[in-house]
Amino acid sequence: MAKANADYVGHQGETDVITFSYFDDPESLFPGDVAVELLICIDVALKEGTQREDSSYAEEMTLYILHGFLHSAGYDDLTPEARRGMRRGERRGMEILRKEFDLNKVFNVQA
Repeated sequence: MAKANADYVGHQGETDVITFSYFDDPESLFPGDVAVELLICIDVALKEGTQREDSSYAEEMTLYILHGFLHSAGYDDLTPEARRGMRRGERRGMEILRKEFDLNKVFNVQA
């Protein structure tokens, strides 16, 4: 993931998720084409999920997917104001997903 982060984003070190959104050029998409791709670092999810008392592997994986989708919807986290908006979106999304799904059943891993 560190290599992908350097190659695609220009940042050094490992990251949790990298989003590729192709919505900027919808004419280039054919029916059935993938419009969003996410690279998710499972190692980061496992590490964060076990180190943080308020999280788990399942919570981290869900958060990374949500974070990537928010990026593809136009959310950003490069400035403090934008980051606050991203965090609000993440909190709202996670609340909804927790009510609808048992996240530990979706991402069933023994960490």
